[in-house]
Amino acid sequence: MIASLRGIIISRRPDNLVIDVNGVGYAVSVPLNILPELPYEGSEVFLHIHTHVREEAIQLFGFTSEEGKKIFITLLGISGVGPKMALNIISGISYDDFIRAINHEDIAMLCRIPGLGKKTAGRLVLELREKLPSSMGTRDRLFEDTLSALVNLGYKKNIAQEYLEHSYKKGFTEIEALLKETLRLLTSNG
Repeated sequence: MIASLRGIIISRRPDNLVIDVNGVGYAVSVPLNILPELPYEGSEVFLHIHTHVREEAIQLFGFTSEEGKKIFITLLGISGVGPKMALNIISGISYDDFIRAINHEDIAMLCRIPGLGKKTAGRLVLELREKLPSSMGTRDRLFEDTLSALVNLGYKKNIAQEYLEHSYKKGFTEIEALLKETLRLLTSNG
């Protein structure tokens, strides 16, 4: 199984690359949203590869990050989602936005991806909540930093945490906005 490729791009199209690795040209399908990150023809590239083997074909799918590859593989595990649909999904939305949409059950955001209907978006949310590579590292840091700020302001940790949970579920991604919203909730209910 091919796990990664490093070579020279000899052909670059919107949906795939041909990468020359020691004289062998590999056709690699890539998500549209990573094309701006990739160098032009004649330049060296490194991609994380998922090798998809079917009875009639072997296909290579390339990603600039291990996270993108993990999301793609996870999508393949969903009933009714094949490689073409999985590639379409991650082409239509950034990895962080996709994980955020799943975690916040934002079906409307998922339905903006071309070819993804409400029924499939709902199934993705249902099946992927616990399976996706987590964006929890940044979430935990954001949550913990905000909680620490609230405790330093004199709020009891358990009360601050309860109100912070409500604010966090609204999708704030910056500490200032999250802190402001939590303080608003604490003062209006306290």
